[in-house]
Amino acid sequence: MELFHVYNRGVEKRSIFADDRDRVRFIHSLYEFNDIASVNNIKHHFENKDIASPYFEERKRKQLVDIHGWCLMDNHFHLLLSEHVEGGIAEFTRKLGIGHTHYYNERHERSGVLFQGRTKKKLIDREAYFLFILHYIHLNPLDYVDDTSDWRNRSIKGATKALSHLDSYRWSSFLDYCGQKNFPSVITTELFADVFKDYRKEITEYLKDIDLTDMQHLLHE
Repeated sequence: MELFHVYNRGVEKRSIFADDRDRVRFIHSLYEFNDIASVNNIKHHFENKDIASPYFEERKRKQLVDIHGWCLMDNHFHLLLSEHVEGGIAEFTRKLGIGHTHYYNERHERSGVLFQGRTKKKLIDREAYFLFILHYIHLNPLDYVDDTSDWRNRSIKGATKALSHLDSYRWSSFLDYCGQKNFPSVITTELFADVFKDYRKEITEYLKDIDLTDMQHLLHE
């Protein structure tokens, strides 16, 4: 099995999520478009789903990919994917990009491209990268906290504050890895379960001794 870090951002670094409704719609798309079958209505609107609910309507699917981790930021997203079928990542990200662009443009009365080119993917090809990438994806929301926004440069003034923010941020797979059902229908945690026995403890220790020095060359956003 090959594991890939998959990511894209808004054109000219513009927002791709204006509010929680947009974010929940995208998460619904992570579930809905992860299917070999064609999508009946790629412009489907997320009108009646309860934002507070962690569940989507379960249905039979033949999945294109497994989603091992994810995080939504205002102007970009991160996914950690492996393929179920050959070409699964390309097909999944194609559906995701078209679907969200159609939805976002119609809802926000805009036109044109939404994303900055094709979705990028990078193979997780070494052990150190594998052990680092899930933490990196989950730590992205620290960009929004003053005392932790410089975390990429090893500058976190308070690990407790950082962890508190991650606990309150719904738009990633962090809570599901910590045993809290957030959007469990989207994520599969088995791959990292044997590596990180207690993920909350692991991320707490990581925040106390964060070091991205040897990983900077692997980060392409």
